[in-house]
Amino acid sequence: MTEGALRVLSYNVHGQRDDRAALAEVVRGVAADVVIVQEGPRRFGWRNRTANLARAFGAVLAVGGLPSLGNLILTDLRVRVHHTWTTQFPLTPGRHMRGAAFAECSVGRRRFTVAGTHLSLDATERASQAELLRKELSAVETPVVIGADVNETSGGAAWRTIADGLTDAAVSAGAADRCTFPLLGPQARIDGLFVDPRIQVVRYDVVDTPLAKRASDHFPVIADLVLPE
Repeated sequence: MTEGALRVLSYNVHGQRDDRAALAEVVRGVAADVVIVQEGPRRFGWRNRTANLARAFGAVLAVGGLPSLGNLILTDLRVRVHHTWTTQFPLTPGRHMRGAAFAECSVGRRRFTVAGTHLSLDATERASQAELLRKELSAVETPVVIGADVNETSGGAAWRTIADGLTDAAVSAGAADRCTFPLLGPQARIDGLFVDPRIQVVRYDVVDTPLAKRASDHFPVIADLVLPE
C-alpha cells in the first residue's frame, strides 16, 4: 500500500430502511479506511443502533449519532482518531434539523480532518448550512476531506460554497457525469467528496452495483486518496 494512502466512502444509508444485509455487504466490499454516513441513527436508541451499524460495516465509530443528527464518521483500525466534534445547524421551524460531524485523524504521521454532513432540501437553508460548515472548518490546519449529501448538484450555491478552494474528487477523476440519485434512473450527482488540494485523488467511483440498488436510495461514492506528508 502506498504510504499515506486513504480510501474514503461517503454514503447516505436512507435511515437503514432498505436491505440492511445488502447495505453491510456494499460497505464491507469497498473496504474503506473512512466511512462517512448520512442518515445514520439519530433518535431513540441511537447509541446501540450506531454501534450495531459500525459492527455490521466492520468499522469503529469515531463520532456522530444524535449530536450530529445522523451524520457518522467510521474508521478502520489503521486510522487513529485524535479529536472529534459535532455541530447542529439552526432549526428552521417546520423543517428537518441538520448537523455535521468532524474528526481529526491520522494514518501514520499524516494527519487529516474528516467532515460529514447532509444538507437541507430548501435551497436558502442549504446555502446557509454550507456556509456554517465551512466556517466550522476555517480554523482547521490539517488537510480536509468532506463527504456530503448536498441535496443539490454542482451548479447550486451550497455545492459551490463547500467546493470553494477544494478539489471535487469526481471532477478531478473525470467522473462528474456519474449520478448518485435516484437509484432508478439516476439523474443527479448530489453526493460529493471534496478534498484539500494538497491531497492527491488517485481514483473516484460511484458504487452503482445491483447490490447497492437494494441497500439505499442513494449510490455511495468512493475515492482513493494520498495524504500529503
